[in-house]
Amino acid sequence: MNGLFLEPAIGVLRRYFAPACLLGVCVPLLCCLSTPAHADWQALRALEGSGAVVSAAAVDLDSGAALEQLHAADRLTPASLTKLAVAATALDVWPADKTFQTRLLGVGPFKDGSIVGDLVLQGMGDSTLDHLALWSLAAQLKGTGVTSISGRLVVDTAPFGPLGCETQDRCDALQRSDTAYNAPLSAVAVDYGNWCIDIRPTGIGLPAIVSTCGTAQAPLPVDGGIKTVGASAKPTFWVERVTNAGADTLRVGGDIPLGDTISVYRAMSDPALGTGLLLREVLREIGITVSGTVDVVHTPPPIDAYPLAQNEGLSLKEQLGRMLRFSNNYVADMLTLNLAAAQRAQAPTQLADAARALSDFIVRIKASDKAGKATAPALFSGSGLTPENELSADDLTSLLSAQYHNTRNFPAFYGGLVVPRQAPFQFLRVGSPAWLDRVALKTGTMDDPHSVCGIAGYIRKKDGGWIAFAAIVNGGPKMHHVPLYQAMEAARADVDALLAKY
Repeated sequence: MNGLFLEPAIGVLRRYFAPACLLGVCVPLLCCLSTPAHADWQALRALEGSGAVVSAAAVDLDSGAALEQLHAADRLTPASLTKLAVAATALDVWPADKTFQTRLLGVGPFKDGSIVGDLVLQGMGDSTLDHLALWSLAAQLKGTGVTSISGRLVVDTAPFGPLGCETQDRCDALQRSDTAYNAPLSAVAVDYGNWCIDIRPTGIGLPAIVSTCGTAQAPLPVDGGIKTVGASAKPTFWVERVTNAGADTLRVGGDIPLGDTISVYRAMSDPALGTGLLLREVLREIGITVSGTVDVVHTPPPIDAYPLAQNEGLSLKEQLGRMLRFSNNYVADMLTLNLAAAQRAQAPTQLADAARALSDFIVRIKASDKAGKATAPALFSGSGLTPENELSADDLTSLLSAQYHNTRNFPAFYGGLVVPRQAPFQFLRVGSPAWLDRVALKTGTMDDPHSVCGIAGYIRKKDGGWIAFAAIVNGGPKMHHVPLYQAMEAARADVDALLAKY
């Protein structure tokens, strides 16, 4: 995974729309909220004394007893811990081997190698579509004997409605982006809604070759140049995407040292359109011409459209692994939209509205927790990038407990979590041997508008039993920003105390 998608590097998205919360259908669940008899979460309690805001809980999953609690019912900003709700809800709706397709369809007569009409790229919400998959689709199309399309290349996003500008960072990205995390969402999006850009050094003093990954030529203008310098020189190159009159342009500059090709990602202003432009270039390079324009539509293809090629995305289990291990925000929000599309007659048009599926799921699994909050948590995205999201440690341990007792879904759910010794983030790969090997967890971090550091997951007990735990630390009025290392040290110290005791 490219580092631009990792959780500590992401920015913060601010919500523009707030949905109403809906109640779900009640199902029984093991009660997890007995009262502890001693002071709990002592390191986090001390951090709270310095001005942090904390919600923490640990539950024995065999007995259902609450082992430790600290403001367990208080809902705080969870950041990427929200992705646990996405994973659990998705596994409740679909089997772990569920996939999302992307298809090529023909509209119009097929004569002498030519489609006399349009070629339709039909997206069905696959967040893992990449530029290599476009080559697979093109090769399949070539194998049918198609050499030309007289009409348009139509990109169809019908599983979702037109997704409006809902978050500040994604609104800003409609005009400019020099990063990857803020790509707008779309039912058809390649490389997580990004232009994947290859920068290939040539000779010292010569311009580097700048193109899109997997193609000889970029399907969008490149303004400026990057100079190749000696291998020992410092890289100073920069790449940004700017948009004028609906058309994306790459602006580049600086130096790149002699050596291997470097790939960077920059958010597309319109992933559906960008994917169509990239596919048209792939088709051209494979020997298939498209005479018409690339157009984006939000209505189902004509009834007489016929299939020509299809690509199966990664299975749900593999998507959850990427989402949880690497905290991939695009996968999380796309799955959230897909969940809404699967459960409602009307296509979702807002992420905040689609996220009600996650809130409803939390309500269902907590229906029998008499001491817990009966109201649905406020969730406005699956990624957790919206700081208005709220979950409590009790919400999370209830969810973890429900997954543990669901023998059908637990393997896929647990398999996406990170064991600290093998974590992709350095700040998790420190601590006691028990922390490194007997814990599997998800993290959540955020810096703005206040700091967030959260961990939630499972502890394997010495006797082979299991504990679910969650700890969320938010900056508060007295301590707006709690340093990540300080919050993690406190949470890890308290988890270590549980590991030593159990």
